Amino acid sequence: MSTPSEAGHDPFEPHLSAVVDERRQLINLSYRLLGSLAEAEDAVQETYTRWYAMSRQQRQAIESPGAWLTTVASRVCLDVLGSARARRERYVGAWIPEPLPDRTEWMSGRADGGAEPVDPADRITLDESVNMAFLVVLEAMTPAERVAFILHDVFRYPFAEIAEIVGRTPAACRQLASSARRRVQAARAPEAATARQAGLVRDFKEAWQARDIRALVDLLDPDATMTADGGGMVGTVLRPVEGGEQIAQYLIHIADKAPGLTLLERTVNGRPGLVAQHSGVTVTVAAFDLTGDRVTRIWAVRNPEKLRPWTEYGES
Repeated sequence: MSTPSEAGHDPFEPHLSAVVDERRQLINLSYRLLGSLAEAEDAVQETYTRWYAMSRQQRQAIESPGAWLTTVASRVCLDVLGSARARRERYVGAWIPEPLPDRTEWMSGRADGGAEPVDPADRITLDESVNMAFLVVLEAMTPAERVAFILHDVFRYPFAEIAEIVGRTPAACRQLASSARRRVQAARAPEAATARQAGLVRDFKEAWQARDIRALVDLLDPDATMTADGGGMVGTVLRPVEGGEQIAQYLIHIADKAPGLTLLERTVNGRPGLVAQHSGVTVTVAAFDLTGDRVTRIWAVRNPEKLRPWTEYGES
């Protein structure tokens, strides 16, 4: 069976370039819908498989290949989201969306760039709709809410088209998106400016490296929460650690138990974050939610299966 990269420029496939060019859009959409880069890539592969499973005549009869691919990818993701709830219930500990690197940083080994750019089709546009806080809120939504909200509010699809995807009326889809929007707005807190976020994360890193518990407590909101995701594959806390003092104590405990841990400042889902490496291997990726001059939430992903993109794009 042909794939987009194998199909070549067939003169009898007038829509081929448009089909191939949709890959980046489909990955962007699927990652936001699923919160997992691996699952997003699988969903997009399944979408292309269905495209090339049709006869040439059937493909040529499709007026808008992009719309067809988006519809199918959304339906595939909707099915995955439906089964994901059962998988989440069996998951060991907390489930956190898969952290996304800024691959230009990883290609260069530093934050200021300098490497050849990667294929744009393999990158996900980093904006507010992929930051960890946003993705965590999406996880609390029903599959239909999530699809309706992402397609309408992020990708600007009309409710009439969304209705065909989720099998609801346009009015029902409007209500789904409105409900999802209220969830997002209720969870949204005022953010520090990007430069200030980077400075806070740097201060946090330095305090952790110095094992300065007082400095860590000062950087953490008194009601801060830290959630870790090991997926039952590596050791970590199974329940959120609550309270700035408790988080600081836990972090110092981790530093004492793992000598030789290297902390790197990296962009995590479009925001300043930290990556912990041991013997050159990425063992933790931490995303932060920052309000004012304090850290309010930390998401620490330790599940090795979710760290594969960080391993592929390691230090050069």
